[in-house]
Amino acid sequence: MTVYRGAMHPAHPRGNERGRATPEPLDRRVRGLAAVLAGGAVLAAVNGLSGGRIGLPCPFHAVTGLNCPFCGTTRMAAALLEGDVARAWPYNPPMFVVLPVVALVVGYLLLAWTLERLGRFRLPRPRPGARFTRVAPMAFLAVMAAYGVLRNLV
Repeated sequence: MTVYRGAMHPAHPRGNERGRATPEPLDRRVRGLAAVLAGGAVLAAVNGLSGGRIGLPCPFHAVTGLNCPFCGTTRMAAALLEGDVARAWPYNPPMFVVLPVVALVVGYLLLAWTLERLGRFRLPRPRPGARFTRVAPMAFLAVMAAYGVLRNLV
């Protein structure tokens, strides 16, 4: 993974025609997370507006009858979009904590990149280390797997 730490993207060492530095590219993982979050928000909004009649059925639940670690996330997001925090929490507590944090980080990174592209000003963009980008997704999946097992035992 290439990380651009300087003020300019190395492909454009002199900046653009107006003399401004070319912004660093937006990380593909940020773009992917933004797309997933946007799709989830649309699904949650449709689910909430339909009174819960429209949603994606969980294939794991359909086959096994058990709740997967992510079951309830759409209903939780729909409740959050309606501002009903008390109703959202029991659907999926780990995602209740993780989802807003990820949404805030991705939103900030998109805002920083957009402002930089528009030439307004440059906000600092956090750049996690290689170890974090390797360990964090695996730790998240391990915690969610443990939650999936525990929620079906209780």
